[in-house]
Amino acid sequence: MKIGILAITNGGKELAADLAPKMPEALLLPQTDGVARALAEHWREVDGFVCVMATGIVVRAIAPLLQGKESDPCVVVVDEKGRHVVSLLSGHLGGGNDLARRVANLLGGEAVITTASDTLGLAPLDLWARGQDLACESKEGLTTASARLVNTGCLRIFSELAIASLPQGLAEVAEVEQADIVVTPRLGDYGNAVVFRPKNLVVGVGCNRGVSVAELRQACEELFVEQNLSQMSIRNLASIDLKQDEVGLLAFAHEQGLRLEFFSKEELNRVEDVAVSEAALRNVGAIGVAEPAALLSAQSNDLLVGKRKWHNVTMAVARANCTLSEQDRARQDI
Repeated sequence: MKIGILAITNGGKELAADLAPKMPEALLLPQTDGVARALAEHWREVDGFVCVMATGIVVRAIAPLLQGKESDPCVVVVDEKGRHVVSLLSGHLGGGNDLARRVANLLGGEAVITTASDTLGLAPLDLWARGQDLACESKEGLTTASARLVNTGCLRIFSELAIASLPQGLAEVAEVEQADIVVTPRLGDYGNAVVFRPKNLVVGVGCNRGVSVAELRQACEELFVEQNLSQMSIRNLASIDLKQDEVGLLAFAHEQGLRLEFFSKEELNRVEDVAVSEAALRNVGAIGVAEPAALLSAQSNDLLVGKRKWHNVTMAVARANCTLSEQDRARQDI
């Protein structure tokens, strides 16, 4: 996380100079042309700001820059004595609340957190979902669900993923009709429930040389519509290493924002219980590409959709084993 520190008074500059060395990722920002200009110049270059000055100054300076919590950097405001550290902007997704707590700890001050879920001890729904690698279909639905959680203290969740634990404020239900939140890769009518798509599907891809991005895109769209699955749940693509230079495949992965994983024919041939392809054996020396590549990448035996063949493309879908947890997945390995 890249942090910019700004100060304007002599006392504020002293505090900023004391704080910066304690934060290796932080940089003291010059503001010879004023706070507003300094913030505007670095708005897209840093992940967060620590502003040692009055809150009103910061509010007026950032107002023209605001676009949305998904893209705005977090902003923390500190008084020049370091007594109060206010999480002003992007407290959840932007990491402002955590930054405020960290700065307060370094300065011996008090973090001021005003987001409702935090003050009530409830799960910040947007932050928890991101930590679990869940994509919400509707921003408006997520906002509504977050408000309902704060107002009622509890939301019911139905998940096709196994649940190891849930944060405070979320309770598992056995029937999808009872749920306020549904976690599933499957398309359907879930009433007023907010739908989260888990990133747990791996698409195995076999293709002929010179395949176009358009054909790959059409094949993927057709496959997921036919199988009643959401493409939002695609975690990554997988194929044989002979396709590492396949221009159309690389371009398709880039277009979709998906990671590509490749496997050797020896690795593919060790996968059991997949349909053997005579064409793949003849052309690349592997028993198949789409099915074994999907299973290897997913690290599971759950072949959700067997291979389907188009003119120049073969695709299959494997499901990775994922578990919902109270904790952010990124922090579970720390």
